[in-house]
Amino acid sequence: MLRMIVAMIALGVAGIAPAAIPTSSVVLPAYEKVPFASDYASRAAYREAVADPRFVMERISYRSDGLEVYAYVYRPVRTGKKLPVIIFNRGSWTWPGFAGELVTMARRLASKGYVVVAPMYRGSGGAAGRDELGGDDLHDLFNLLPVLGKIPSADSSRLYLYGESRGGMMVYEALRDGFPARAAAVVGAFTSLEGMLQNPQWLAAGRSIWPDLETNRAAIAQRRSAVLWADRITRPVLIIHGAKDPQVPVAQSLDLAHKLTALDKPYQLLVVEGQGHTISGRLAERDAWVLDWFARH
Repeated sequence: MLRMIVAMIALGVAGIAPAAIPTSSVVLPAYEKVPFASDYASRAAYREAVADPRFVMERISYRSDGLEVYAYVYRPVRTGKKLPVIIFNRGSWTWPGFAGELVTMARRLASKGYVVVAPMYRGSGGAAGRDELGGDDLHDLFNLLPVLGKIPSADSSRLYLYGESRGGMMVYEALRDGFPARAAAVVGAFTSLEGMLQNPQWLAAGRSIWPDLETNRAAIAQRRSAVLWADRITRPVLIIHGAKDPQVPVAQSLDLAHKLTALDKPYQLLVVEGQGHTISGRLAERDAWVLDWFARH
């Protein structure tokens, strides 16, 4: 039987409201100005999400290792009962912003009774610092914890992790280091960085991300390779991977699944036939699978 331990985060003395966090409204771009827009939503679905009066998207700023970093928050306009929180971890390396890419998915999740929080990580969105793709930027995820209770409607005792691509690797690292999530879901994530570095394109990209890759390759790969520390993944995790993923071979998820099976860890693997890296052809179904997984935990 799975023993669930949920960490409670103290956010102030009873009767004293937590201090407000710096918040700014987000102006969502036109569909045509969203990078790779069709990978995230149809034009109609995007416009419907942008126009939904029930929800608001905001950008918050918070401190992480002395840096000011940012996260997006998608929440109901009317604050009533406290809602569980899905922390969504994006893919890729540095981004100027990803509000347009996030809004349609965030609306699907929020419509089922969640607050959605999406860290941008240091070095993105105008934030200071350097994104190490699974290095000290992982602190930006953990340093959200004391902030969550200050977000209207957010229940900081009911947390779930959701990540795609690079963000999936961040989810694995967070689970390894004890992030207090009740469950997690990962899409198209690599689990062996050394295996990915055998691809010349990944190796070239890796040299840009990690300038010391040639001299510190083993340590860099070990830190970011869930298959090497699968025993430390103790929370239930849903692993989703496209059978035709051209960027991260499905074998990466299969290898981790074999390790988790041998260790008798709680997980489920979904290999989606005909789909690529982020299951972009079946996004609504992808989110439904994730929501079902979270509801079960």
